[in-house]
Amino acid sequence: MSSNDITIIHVDPDFVIVDKPSGLLSVPGRGPEKADCVWRRVQAQFPEALSVHRLDMETSGLMVFARSIDAQRYLGKAFENRQVEKEYEAIVSQIIAGDKGEISFPLICDWPNRPRQIVDHEIGKPSLTRYRVLARDAASGYAGCTRVRLFPLTGRSHQLRVHMQALGHSILGDSLYANESTPPSSRLLLHAAKLAFGSPSTSERLEFNSPVPF
Repeated sequence: MSSNDITIIHVDPDFVIVDKPSGLLSVPGRGPEKADCVWRRVQAQFPEALSVHRLDMETSGLMVFARSIDAQRYLGKAFENRQVEKEYEAIVSQIIAGDKGEISFPLICDWPNRPRQIVDHEIGKPSLTRYRVLARDAASGYAGCTRVRLFPLTGRSHQLRVHMQALGHSILGDSLYANESTPPSSRLLLHAAKLAFGSPSTSERLEFNSPVPF
């Protein structure tokens, strides 16, 4: 099922799960030219849909929209209290040596250059990402690069993008954080591949997955 290029993954009395394409805003931006977004397109089919969380415009993958104020409040608290399991997949520059690791650089907005975020060990907010290597070099699909699974335990703006850059492995196609040594890509190679959380009505754990498009 789709609505203007938005793939509907699951419909529940409490929420809707959609697969967001890269290049589309999650919610409206400022100005009429930024009115088109995932939320508006979902509302065309589910007028009651309410925003719960966001993905960066360049990121593709799973998003959840609530269908009532109570469900929005429940899901919002689940995200805030780290009760939502999130997994992403990315292609990053260069070869990561170890098979897994943890990144805990504190992050804060770089106000003169917003929306960029930066690592700041003095006033940055605690941020935690875990990663696992899936494939290296040609096996990753990109020579000289690494395919990784990313597990954000906090939800800071641009967290995965900044953490991987700070580790020395920028995500391919990142218009804000890639450097000259990062191989070019027509899109950001970052995909929200998994969401899991408790049902607002029954607390049953529900899991949703999206195939990685790169």
